[in-house]
Amino acid sequence: MIKDIDFILNGKKVTIKVNPLSRLLDVLRDNLNCKDVKEGCSEGECGACSVLLDDRIVTSCLIPIGAVQNHEIKTSNYVTSTEKGKIIAEAFADGGAVQCGFCIPGMIIAAYDLLSRNSNPTEEEIRLGISGNICRCTGYDLIVSSIRLAVERGGDIWKK
Repeated sequence: MIKDIDFILNGKKVTIKVNPLSRLLDVLRDNLNCKDVKEGCSEGECGACSVLLDDRIVTSCLIPIGAVQNHEIKTSNYVTSTEKGKIIAEAFADGGAVQCGFCIPGMIIAAYDLLSRNSNPTEEEIRLGISGNICRCTGYDLIVSSIRLAVERGGDIWKK
């Protein structure tokens, strides 16, 4: 069964004809060319496919596209085009948190989600905030310190 699904993707209204049971991940990558959303485990364990659904982090491999009807989706490409997202991305680059880059879109989404809710997280809160994301290259120390760097660079921007 094919249906029209309407939602906002990265600030733009989208209408797409798809099976409402198709995974959000597949529709984003295959139909809407959002290659910044990665497929890792397909079980919601690795965080590579993380997106913001109405400004809350979700794993898109577990969400049927029909569930996003009349909702808003933001991918890491959109997030990094915002002032807050640019600060996070630059802190990741400057802090050495980027190696292979596969996990980075999901990590940026996780950092953005965390800092949107907690403007000055402790190291433990940062580790908890990214705990749904797996990094196989850097370990987590460089990612955690890069998020701390983003907090310092952003200052009061995180309180808005």
